[in-house]
Amino acid sequence: MSQPVITLTLNPALDQTVTVPLLRTGAVNLASEVHVNAGGKGVNVASCLADWGVPVVASGLLGRDNTTPFEDLFADKGIRDAFIRVGGSTRTNIKLVDAATLDTTDINLPGIQPSTGALAKLQLLLDEQVDDGSLVVLAGSLPAGVDDGCWAQYTRQLRQLGARVVLDTSGPALQQALALPPDALPWLIKPNQHELEQYLGQPLPDVATTVAAARQLQQRGIAVVVVSLGSAGALLCCEQGCWQAQPLQLDNLKSTVGAGDALVAGLVAALHATAPGQTPAWPEVLRLGMAFAAAKLAHIGPHLPDTGEVRRLARRISVNALD
Repeated sequence: MSQPVITLTLNPALDQTVTVPLLRTGAVNLASEVHVNAGGKGVNVASCLADWGVPVVASGLLGRDNTTPFEDLFADKGIRDAFIRVGGSTRTNIKLVDAATLDTTDINLPGIQPSTGALAKLQLLLDEQVDDGSLVVLAGSLPAGVDDGCWAQYTRQLRQLGARVVLDTSGPALQQALALPPDALPWLIKPNQHELEQYLGQPLPDVATTVAAARQLQQRGIAVVVVSLGSAGALLCCEQGCWQAQPLQLDNLKSTVGAGDALVAGLVAALHATAPGQTPAWPEVLRLGMAFAAAKLAHIGPHLPDTGEVRRLARRISVNALD
């Protein structure tokens, strides 16, 4: 079996998605659908990777009081469970989906506050699991009480072990990780446009300015910069070039929740399929990422349709060179 992808989620969540025909604030709303899924960005990435057939180890921190939905997901999909259990309950995130517009209103509840001992156990586990060349996805926010530099600390440790670190976070945690010296920076980052603007402290009004910002990050030592652009698709910049993928116009959309996580999973799946030492076909890496994201839109929860449907979507995605 090929080397597994490792995902790390320090702040997982039970995602309760409530769909209403038309959301009215300050009024009684009758739900048309309710779904509860084990989630959190790294868990979502692991779930989509498993659907694609990629071997994956999911790790991080889980509250002991409500582990069952996570354990069921891992068992159902053949995901190796390497989560550290800590006292308390994993948080619940309530997502109110307006079926008329697909706009989502998030209400994120507080969750576990892990001890330094739990974080130290996690570091030891990574030392055991990670090999030279491992793809490791660090994804999501940090729990309350955890230092903003936590992702930066794990990134430095993983780089020393020879891992290719894929980082998907925002705010102070992203600021700290991108302040690392060049030999400790993440290998790939995937902010959305708003997160990148927040990091830079300036607007990015068009694709050209976003490409310029991505190129600046590359010059500092980040090998691959992927930026999701909402209705403008996504772009990928690396040493070999820069490309933009256009989003598909799809029917039967159910939820945009987790589409960014599916994009990350698709990128990682394509990279995982690339032979060691071989330069990835970067336009195809971006194409598969966008296909995962498009496929996810027809599902509530971190799930993909069969591989044939994802491949059909990939063939329809337009990817254009920008420089």
